Amino acid sequence: MDEQSVNVESRTSSQDKRWTIMAALLGTNTAFMLFQGIEQEENPRFIREVALAIIAASLPFQGIYFLIYTFLLEHEGKLSQERMDKLHFASAICQIVAYFSLLGVAMMWYNLSLYVGVAFLLSTALGIVLIRSVMSPVVSIDS
Repeated sequence: MDEQSVNVESRTSSQDKRWTIMAALLGTNTAFMLFQGIEQEENPRFIREVALAIIAASLPFQGIYFLIYTFLLEHEGKLSQERMDKLHFASAICQIVAYFSLLGVAMMWYNLSLYVGVAFLLSTALGIVLIRSVMSPVVSIDS
């Protein structure tokens, strides 16, 4: 296996991890929308309404992320660098908006308990920082 193929495999692995995180986030948000939406009809609360609005606003960006991901896979090696950069930028924006949806989830937990909500919000913020720092591209300096 030559050095270039290893780089492709590690890059793909990183993309797969991002895809998995986004899929989990989409599933969580969809479940929250379904069950908390039903609860909102039964027992309306303002904080739940705001949280559902935040989550709902993020869902299209999560779908767009998957469209970009699939487009990049289908056209690998066929796109100009400029177009690749634009697609990667759009993908990053979609990820950030998707992570913002966790604020809505935190508001749901806060609605249940102040301590649970604050703990979830703080751990989410730390988790996002950790994910973004660990999954950033690795640049190796060959001597």
